[in-house]
Amino acid sequence: MNPLPLTQDLPRLAGFAFRPYRGEADLPAMLAVLRAAKDADGLEDVDTLTTMQNQYRHLTNCDPDRDIVLVEGPDGLAAYGRTLWFKEDRPADNREIYHHVVVGFVQPALRGQGVGRALHAWLEARAQAVAAELGHAARPAAEVDWQSFAYEQETAKGRLLTRAGYQPIRYFYDMVRPNLDDIPDARLPAGLEVRPALPEHYRAIWEANEEAFRDHWAEPERTPEDYERWLHDEREFQPEIWKVAWDTAGNQVAGMVLGYILAEQNEKFNRRRGWTENICVRRPWRKQGVASALIAENLRELKARGMTEAALGVDTENPTGALGVYERMGFRPVRREAAYAKPFPRHA
Repeated sequence: MNPLPLTQDLPRLAGFAFRPYRGEADLPAMLAVLRAAKDADGLEDVDTLTTMQNQYRHLTNCDPDRDIVLVEGPDGLAAYGRTLWFKEDRPADNREIYHHVVVGFVQPALRGQGVGRALHAWLEARAQAVAAELGHAARPAAEVDWQSFAYEQETAKGRLLTRAGYQPIRYFYDMVRPNLDDIPDARLPAGLEVRPALPEHYRAIWEANEEAFRDHWAEPERTPEDYERWLHDEREFQPEIWKVAWDTAGNQVAGMVLGYILAEQNEKFNRRRGWTENICVRRPWRKQGVASALIAENLRELKARGMTEAALGVDTENPTGALGVYERMGFRPVRREAAYAKPFPRHA
């Protein structure tokens, strides 16, 4: 893809100036917009500059020179957005689906002034141009769509997407186990054991996770940049907390729960929450209680580290029945997020 001046297609909006991304020097201001938007919408998160730097150093299918746009307002950065794409294979019905994701955030005080609409329209146009350059819509078995995500509390974003013709197509829960009492006595089946996660195991753990999630909805093809971003995620990459089950006979990873603790988030919200995340079991070991056993191991680990509650995220239509497993392990929904989508025009 040959670089083109991003400024050639930038919107015009009175009182605001759209401009290209200028590198990591922009990230502190972008982080401030992101935090303000999430706080205004009641999203309990604490993004950090370190994790944002790691994300933007290892972007996948997103050209920072062409696919990111910033909006300057009267008092500094007003908004920013980017577009990226990923391919979802559905070999069962011989389909390829190309999802072009648009992501944007606007300073809460500047909402309702047309910034979000102009930003979103530019991101859609940019995504459609990328799809044309890569020939996505020209493939015989391909489907192409725009996609975005919004929590129910993000009412402004939800309205924007609906007015732009998007429809919710999938829902996800944030779930919380409000205490770490009465942890079920779930145990691994014979032949499996939990081992400490050491650096020499990271690649095998990554590959097992990739394989296990391959049949999940909208699971993207993973890239070397994804692996590097995972390895350098100082926020969630906490191997000392992980629970990885190995098959003792074949010396293979059978399943895992890659938990973590977000100290900044706990401090901000005055709680002691750990995360029970990246839960997966490879196909040969499914339906044997492996996930429940590893979740129980994770909960005991979090409790030993002083946590008093646990949280996770789940696709409500997960094909392995994960939602039911999590409910049986004491987790309850506290927040819902929707994936929104709109198909590309047929002539694209």
